[in-house]
Amino acid sequence: MPHAKATGPITTIRERCKKCYACVRNCPTKAIGVTQDATEVIHHRCIGCGKCIQVCSQQAKVIADATTETELLLRGKQPVVAVLGCSFPAFFYDLDPAQMVTALKKLGFDEVLEGTAGVELIAPEYREMIGQKLDYPLISSHCPTVVDLIERHHPTLLKNLVPIVSPMVAIGRFIKAHRGQDTHVVYISSCIGGKFEINSEPVKGAINTVLTYRELNRMLHEKKIDPRRLGKTPLSGLSTSTGRSFSIVGGPFNNFGIVNNGLDPNFVSTVGEEAGMEVIHDLAAGRISPQYVDVRFCNGGCIGGPGRTNRLTSFTKRNLIIDYLHRKIPYQPAAHYLKAPEQLQLDRQFSNKQHQLERPNGDVIRRILNETDKFTEQDELNCAGCGYATCREHAIAIYQGLADTHMCLPYSMRRLEKDRTNLEQKYDLARRALDQEYAGTTIIGSDPRTQGVLHMIKQVGPTPTSVLIRGESGTGKELTARAIHEASQRADKPLVTVNCTTLTDSLLESELFGHKKGSFTGAVSDKKGLFEAADGGTIFLDEIGDITPKLQAELLRVLDSSEIKPVGSNRVKKVDVRVIAATNKPLEDGISKGWFREDLFYRINVFTITLPPLRNRLNSLQQLVDHLLNHAARRLNKTIHKIDPQARQALMCYHWPGNIRELQNIIERAVVLSPDQVIHLEQLPVIFGELLRQQQGSITSGESGLRHQRDQQLGKVEADLLIHYLRETDGNVSAAAKLAAIPRRTFYRMLERQKIDRQSYRHKKKTVSF
Repeated sequence: MPHAKATGPITTIRERCKKCYACVRNCPTKAIGVTQDATEVIHHRCIGCGKCIQVCSQQAKVIADATTETELLLRGKQPVVAVLGCSFPAFFYDLDPAQMVTALKKLGFDEVLEGTAGVELIAPEYREMIGQKLDYPLISSHCPTVVDLIERHHPTLLKNLVPIVSPMVAIGRFIKAHRGQDTHVVYISSCIGGKFEINSEPVKGAINTVLTYRELNRMLHEKKIDPRRLGKTPLSGLSTSTGRSFSIVGGPFNNFGIVNNGLDPNFVSTVGEEAGMEVIHDLAAGRISPQYVDVRFCNGGCIGGPGRTNRLTSFTKRNLIIDYLHRKIPYQPAAHYLKAPEQLQLDRQFSNKQHQLERPNGDVIRRILNETDKFTEQDELNCAGCGYATCREHAIAIYQGLADTHMCLPYSMRRLEKDRTNLEQKYDLARRALDQEYAGTTIIGSDPRTQGVLHMIKQVGPTPTSVLIRGESGTGKELTARAIHEASQRADKPLVTVNCTTLTDSLLESELFGHKKGSFTGAVSDKKGLFEAADGGTIFLDEIGDITPKLQAELLRVLDSSEIKPVGSNRVKKVDVRVIAATNKPLEDGISKGWFREDLFYRINVFTITLPPLRNRLNSLQQLVDHLLNHAARRLNKTIHKIDPQARQALMCYHWPGNIRELQNIIERAVVLSPDQVIHLEQLPVIFGELLRQQQGSITSGESGLRHQRDQQLGKVEADLLIHYLRETDGNVSAAAKLAAIPRRTFYRMLERQKIDRQSYRHKKKTVSF
């Protein structure tokens, strides 16, 4: 499929475009292509009517500004002549034209002429053409938009265009014929189609640039020139009369000597987009065949151009033009305009500029319709929400690269509803998973140290104070941060967690503060940072002692100013975020050794909570074990809620270097390994059994005697062998005794002596339900 490209006088400010498709709906030639993030004008299809500029509420569509080019011309050495377009009295109605001449000369223009002089230059040529009464209709060529419409979309009507230049080109050629080709001419008008016309090859060079009334007003404002306070200066050039009516409905007929009361079908005059498109379509289809057709694309004629600067109605503007027609305007023709003119070339040629797009066959159209859930004729709603009259026209535009499937409003609404349902389901699943993972951020423990931590959380939680949580790895720093967040007034806002050890310096900066598209390799789009995502809530910076000095400085700036600056951006954003940091490192040593900033330390160390290691709060171990056992059983879908006394005693003998995280992993492993509804010593790592035996051995007397040591080692070997035989025989004592080659009664006595429960090694069949 061809890819739409956008060039030419009308451009798109992509950051402003919201893809509302107003420009697509209102473009008469569908010269708007839809890209991933914006809509673009397709120059080879555009006719310069300016509808997209008028209907864009975000001002994303703009016409190429000519003020800079005009100022460059004015600063040059060559003379610059201004030409006031035929419609200017309808826009500068509160000004005397002679005051406008003074204002333009203060801007630096050498002379000021009326554009209506161009009308009177081409009027004799038109009268002659119309008087020939040709056997095909003549179409006026003074509206650049109509000329582009025929050249680009209806080339069969090229022969019908009157081969005469527009009044704008005529006056430009007139000025240069009298003053020299190096003279610069600036045409001032409400017609943005003129910006397209001056670059057309057959008339190129007659006008150097076209300035809209809005652009002229801006130049006057920037130079602090108020025409209302200026004196009067006569116009240059030759005085005009009937040409001043050209810009309104019926004006061209009056200028070209056509008398028509509206009932003569040989002469047709129409203005406005809808009527203009209709008459062009009728002419192309051969449904009408008048002698002459005057077509102008703007409502009300040239007084309705998109470059207008006021909100007067077309009727009010028409009256202003008629009033101007009868006014006496001061003229002082320059001497060079009074000389006999050279032979003035007023003819021009037109060419076929149509870009024929490939049309899809019926199967392709059907396939595209199916992509937007249109499988039957009833599915084709033809709602025109996409900007195309029918669903099939939209499908053809998709094939031609002018549109995409997401422009279909009903289809997009259905997708959004489906996505919303899916997101709700995923949100519910995520919430349940979090509830299972953190169990409501419950902190377990009745020992004095744990109760002290809970008291501090209760005190600092409701405040906005920054908190530093200190403690060994696995002591529950993230759980404590969650408890603080849930106790705060920000509990309904997000808690964003960042592990500072898992990302490089540059990536961590991007994660925290975001980045702009193109700011570094791989930044293919704008990204919101975690500080911005946590706006209104809390951010938890785990292992803050691992960040580099450069990022420490950035973080300090954010904490001091509550402002973030995305990577690659010059703009800052305000954020309201509470910071909770955690570390297992001695930050005071970092300050003395230079790897941690002192000012950042004092900024985050407003309120400190130090979590005790598990070995220092063994009084709460049994509570933690029960809590973690229930949690693991629920998560693994097993009915285990008991630990035998030997296993509990063994857990108390361990020094727990990995703290609560290690305890959680050991309990989960035991739940996985347990063959029944109880966790036994055998499901714990080997070191727990050894620690338990060491503790029990140290209690008995004579532990250093040879006999005691021998009996202890033999007992361990005997227990290990008995367990081995039971596992091999699925807990069947008769089979185990036979495998051990000893009597069954002897095997029973040995089991009783070693306190081994044979039932623990029987595999129970489980019923799995689906």
